[in-house]
Order: sequence, then structure tokens, then C-alpha cells
Amino acid sequence: MDQRSRDAWVIAAFAAALDLALVVCAYGFVSLLGGIEVITDPEAGLFVAPAAVGASVVAVLLTLARTLRRPDRMLPSLAFSAVWSWLAAVVVAVVGYALASTSSTMLAALLFGLGFGIGWFGLLIPALAVLTASLAVLVARGRGAGMERPRWPWERDDDNE
Repeated sequence: MDQRSRDAWVIAAFAAALDLALVVCAYGFVSLLGGIEVITDPEAGLFVAPAAVGASVVAVLLTLARTLRRPDRMLPSLAFSAVWSWLAAVVVAVVGYALASTSSTMLAALLFGLGFGIGWFGLLIPALAVLTASLAVLVARGRGAGMERPRWPWERDDDNE
């Protein structure tokens, strides 16, 4: 694996961790301040929202690992991160609802997934993916321009003591 590809995977992994933290934080604040539940349908079960968030984070990871090999092209990283993360969350919400609900039809699962995708919580996913991708592109551009990674104090060779 060449250096550009390795840097892309490392930056994408840290960006995916940041994306997960931002989504969890935003879900908590929106739920707390708005007084609304993430999943309002009790038939959906407990694991639809975490599975949808997990799928969106994996989509961000894979998208950034691919697009950050060329950090000079920022628009594909931002657009693909938003689209693929939202689509992954909606698809997993549809499938999760279809599996969790005992009496649902495919139309009910599709409506649930689309309702989740266009609600507050569903729209936070691509918005935070764009924010994360923009920060990841900035780091990838810096690495491409020769920026070195931060060093711990014991790794430095300076004699400032």
C-alpha cells in the first residue's frame, strides 16, 4: 500500500470516529432540547437507530478512504459522503424496521425509512458527514503538502530544557 492510500485510510478512520461522536452528540442534544424521540414507532425496536447510525459511519469511512486519495478534489468527498451516509442510514432503517416489526409490509417499512431519512435525525446524518468530510479533506491536503504528524514530547529531539 502506497503512502497516499495509507494516509487516506488513517484520516478516514479518524474522520469516521469523529462522525460517530458528532452524530451521537447531535442526536442527544436534539432529542433533549426538542423533546422528541429518535425513533417514534415502538414496532421498530431498539436497534434500528444505532444500526442506521453505524451504517452511515461505515459509509463515511469507505467513501473518505476512497476519495481522500485525491484531496485536491474536495467536492466529491463532500457530496459522496453526504449521499452515501444518508442512503446507508435509510436503507438500514427500512431493513431494520421490516425485520423488527411483526406485522409490517414492505410499504410500511419503506415509509418508515423515508420518514426517518427526512426527519431531524435523518438529516443530521448527511449534514455531519459533510462537516466531517470537509475537516478530513483539510487534513489530507495538509499531509499531501508535507505536513508531519504531531509528535509527543518524548519523540521530539529539541533541547529546550
